[in-house]
This record gives sequence, C-alpha cells and structure tokens, in this order.
Amino acid sequence: MTSLSVEILAADAAEPITSAGNAQLGIAVLAGIAVIVLLITKFKMHAFLALTIGSLALGAFAGAPLAATIKSFSTGLGNTVAGVGVLIALGAILGKLLADSGGADQIVDTILAKTGKRAMPWAMVLIASVIGLPLFFEVGIVLLIPVVLMVAKRGNYSLMRIGIPALAGLSVMHGLIPPHPGPLVAIDAVGANLGVTLALGLVVAVPTVIIAGPVFSKYAARWVDIQAPENMIPARPSEDLEKRPGFGATVATILLPVVLMLVKALVDIVVDDPENGVQKVTDVIGSPLIALLAAVIVGMFTLGRAAGFTKERLSSTVEKSLAPIAGILLIVGAGGGFKQTLIDIGVGQMILDLSENWSIPALLLAWLIAVAIRLATGSATVATISAAGLVAPLAEGMSTGEVSLLVLAIGAGSLFFSHVNDAGFWLVKEYFGMSVGQTVKTWSVMETIISVVGIVFVLLLSLVL
Repeated sequence: MTSLSVEILAADAAEPITSAGNAQLGIAVLAGIAVIVLLITKFKMHAFLALTIGSLALGAFAGAPLAATIKSFSTGLGNTVAGVGVLIALGAILGKLLADSGGADQIVDTILAKTGKRAMPWAMVLIASVIGLPLFFEVGIVLLIPVVLMVAKRGNYSLMRIGIPALAGLSVMHGLIPPHPGPLVAIDAVGANLGVTLALGLVVAVPTVIIAGPVFSKYAARWVDIQAPENMIPARPSEDLEKRPGFGATVATILLPVVLMLVKALVDIVVDDPENGVQKVTDVIGSPLIALLAAVIVGMFTLGRAAGFTKERLSSTVEKSLAPIAGILLIVGAGGGFKQTLIDIGVGQMILDLSENWSIPALLLAWLIAVAIRLATGSATVATISAAGLVAPLAEGMSTGEVSLLVLAIGAGSLFFSHVNDAGFWLVKEYFGMSVGQTVKTWSVMETIISVVGIVFVLLLSLVL
C-alpha cells in the first residue's frame, strides 16, 4: 500500500464531523447527489462546479459545520489530485504521442491488412482495445471513427457490424482498466492494489468485450442496418506525415506500462517479501508513476522521433496534450473532495449498517450505486467517483483481490445504459448518423451489456478469490 493510501485511510478513520443519525445522513446523501444531478442535467453546469456545490450541500444537509465541510472537501481534492493527477497527465501525453505520430494509424492499418472479411469485427475489437489503453474514451472515438467509417464503406459492411466492436473495446477499457481516470480514482478511494486491479480487470474485460462487441454486433446490425455516412469521414492524423513509427515498436510502447505493472503484481504475489531485492526493484519500476513515465520517455523516441518529430515538435505535442485534461483533473479532484466529505460526515458507517441489514453483497451494492448515479448524471466518471466514495468503507477487512473486484464492480456499474444525458451518446449518434431510437437500440444496449456482463464476471471471480 502506498503512503498516500495510508494517509487516506487514516483520514477516513477520523471522527465524523457531524453527529447526525443514519436517517438524516441518508437524506443528506440523497439530497447531495440530487443537487449534483440537477445541476449537471437541468442547468448544464460543469461537473467540477456541480460536485463542489454538491459537496457543500451534502455537509449542510448533514448538519456539519461549513468550515469542517470545506476542510474535508479541500483535503479530498488535494489527496486525489496528488494521487492520480500525474498519472492522468502522463496517460494524456502518451495518448497524444500515439495519435500525432501516426502510431495509432500504423496499428490499425497493419491489423486490417492481415484480416479477412469474416474476422473484421474481431479485428476492430483488438484495435480499439489496444489503442484504448492509453487514450481517454472521447479521444479514442475521434481517432477510431475514420477507421470504422472507411472499413465499413470499403468492405460494404453494415456500420453496426464494424462500429459496435470498436465502441465496445474503447468503453470496456475506459470503465475497467487503469490508467483511465475512473478506475484510478476508484483504486485510490478504496485503497486497492493497482497491479492486481489491472490483472483482474483484464480477466473481466476479455469475455465482456467479446460478448458486447463481435457477438452483440450481429444483432445490432439486424436492428439498425445503416451504411457509413459520406460526410462524416474526417482526415486521419498521419496523412500529413512523411513517415510513421513501426508496428512492433508502437505496440511495445503502449503495452510497456501494463507489462511493468503486471510484473510488479505477479512478484508481489509470488515473492511476498518486502525485503527481497527483486521485489524492491519491481515495486519501483512497476509503480504507476514510473511505469507510465517510462512509457512516455520511450514513446518520445519510438513514436515521436520515429515519425520525424523535432525536439520542438515533441515539446509542442506534450504541451497540447495537457490542456484538454484540465477539466478532467478538476472533475476528478472535486470527486475526491465529495468522497472525503461523504466519509467525514459518517456515511461509511451508514453504508456498513445498510449492507448488513439488507444482506446485499458488497460487490453488488457497489454496482447498484454506480448504476443509479450513472443513470442520473450520464457521466461514467462522476458515477465511479461518487460510488467509490460511498462504498470505500466496505473495503475494510477485504483481501487484496476482493478490494480490486470492488473497483471493477463500480467500473461496470458506471457504464450502465448510456442515454440522452451522456455526451458519449450524442457523439456516437452524430458520427454514425443515427436517430435517437437507433442509438438507444445499439449504443445504449451495448453499454448495458458491458455493465451486466462485467458484474457477472466480477461476482464469478469473487467465488474463487
């Protein structure tokens, strides 16, 4: 466990800042979440402001002093940004290098060149999953849409047969696999081991993406049989480049942080001796910060310099990658503040009492809470952050594997039934030229399948861990 996790757990164990009973706390939580939902959906307020105001409202409804509520929120915001902010920034840099260097296009073109017509949906899942590892969901969509549309047009495929597998690959990575912001925040909130969560996340992700991608796309193509819209095929990033990085070097760079973190997790399990020299080394190189930093530094050579980027162009690429994530960092930080406010007013004990009285398994409860917030706010990240704060006390006394499964249960719930209050819903609708009804029958159903299949596999894993 990192020193940050120890500090957060120590903070979580502090005395509640209010003496309100469970009934008042329950009302305060519902009211606080209702304020966030109302501000995001009705007034279209930015999630950072909504979470900040919602945290203050939560404290007020619970009867906590304003000064104590502000302190709780500020502490949670600072701890969260300190814990995951640098990781999100490094992930953004790696993703930008991948896109601007033409590395993503190189992966796409190489796989498609070796794929037959019947295997094309499976190739789209593979492409989206590999590219989706270091990219935020929206960036991944923008990057993959030209490929999806061109493949569908040139191969005369139904757009859904190609598009749904690609979207499934991106969505599963976004909800279940670190270093995406949602899983990182949940890991930080419940004190999970990142390497173990990554390993178990991959175990859950593989069957989930197969069922929600290539398998479901057969039915989606029957329900909504449309062709790629001509006017929506944008230019690809690498069309202006004279050369692109190699396929092998690009894949190796993307997978480097994943491999380093998995090696650390494996050594921790097999060796389990903090004084062992090998474990000391893997603890350093497999830490998220070092693993992602190594990938970024390697990527500057294998991606940037391989594409002919000058030092100035590399510097510009890094600078441009950081500006778009300012909003994400603020949302994640405010979510951490909301989480800490929940803990400090004593919601943790309330959740423990409810879980005992209702006899609901902790993993299922975490999933249901994330589902409810996802349906209300439309944001997978907000759902993950809020649910993680609510169920964090349930992690106490759990084994390392169980805590990681708690993170995955939250992530699966955060993807449930994307609809009209989700920006991703409209992004998919407009790019694919579908009606609202067609988007619900394809994209929304696909997201629901990911969520349900994901929690089923999480529960199955809990039986053997």
